[in-house]
Amino acid sequence: MTTRSLFLLPGDGIGPEAMTEVRKLIAHMNEVEEARFSIDEGLVGGSAYDSHGQAISDDDMKKAMAADAVLFGAVGGPKWDGVPYEVRPEAGLLRLRKDMALFANLRPAICYPALADSSSLKPDVVEGLDILIVRELTGGVYFGEPKEIIDLGNGQKRGIDTQVYDTFEIERISGVAFELARTRSNKVCSMEKRNVMKSGVLWNEVVTATHKEKFSDVELTHMLADAGGMQLVRWPKQFDVIVTDNLFGDMLSDVAAMLTGSLGMLPSASLGAPDSLTGKRKALYEPVHGSAPDIAGQGIANPIAMIASFAMCLRYSFNDIETADRVEKAISNVLDQGLRTGDIMSDGCTKVSTSQMGDAIVKAYATA
Repeated sequence: MTTRSLFLLPGDGIGPEAMTEVRKLIAHMNEVEEARFSIDEGLVGGSAYDSHGQAISDDDMKKAMAADAVLFGAVGGPKWDGVPYEVRPEAGLLRLRKDMALFANLRPAICYPALADSSSLKPDVVEGLDILIVRELTGGVYFGEPKEIIDLGNGQKRGIDTQVYDTFEIERISGVAFELARTRSNKVCSMEKRNVMKSGVLWNEVVTATHKEKFSDVELTHMLADAGGMQLVRWPKQFDVIVTDNLFGDMLSDVAAMLTGSLGMLPSASLGAPDSLTGKRKALYEPVHGSAPDIAGQGIANPIAMIASFAMCLRYSFNDIETADRVEKAISNVLDQGLRTGDIMSDGCTKVSTSQMGDAIVKAYATA
């Protein structure tokens, strides 16, 4: 069996705690199943800044580029609020996305049956929810130029961010969405703001043309992004795959995440284009939740999103569908047993620590 190389970047806050639980699962796989995962580890975010004044070092960036996949925890916290903008903790994640050319961000919003009551919406609205948001990750307003603050004099300043998309960027992200829809319920909803943004007009045109040329078997609908946000909280189960740009994807995926009851439940994958020779994609997997510095070090963080991110790694980087399904089933079984971390706690359930939740998932996986 070929060795699979993983580069771990636990980061800040609860990131290292959640990553510890993934290590347990990988250790079990290596020991019992002879899975042969090779692990290396580096620094990113505030921890990297504290160590060497950068959000990620050049050496760790090289390791990330060379690995089969990167597992990423979380970055940031008030400790680093005053550091220069260029080396803020989040700059490490942005560099990883840019240098690895991770243009496609996949964010599933899945409501486990056992957690339907944990959502802020009625159980019948979210029970059985399974949405996949495909967000363009390397273009748009987060990367467009010019990006600056100009001093206009007389105490006035002007902040400038530029929304820019080229045809090829929209073609490739919509292609990913259509391909994934074929493996699900075969429906894609494209969201933009063509009523007020020229980039939205182009987005709509290119997605429509790409669909007509290559993916006409997939059902395609279009929706303004603000209306999409409203529909996500009105009746989210109308959606299967949503494809959208960097800015709207950032916001809509967080809205979808909270439908499931907690940001601590949801994973994500960021993928590059397939290599022309090997077909492999550069890939980074991370939980949707942030570093949660207010609960860091207390052993109460929910590790499920981090473990589920590893399941996505098995699925998309190693095409190990069977093992990915086993990990996700183990998570579901533990929730069915009534084990809960504080963020998803409800009456009649048993409250457990970060470590206890990780141990329970490893046990459920081992006996699956």
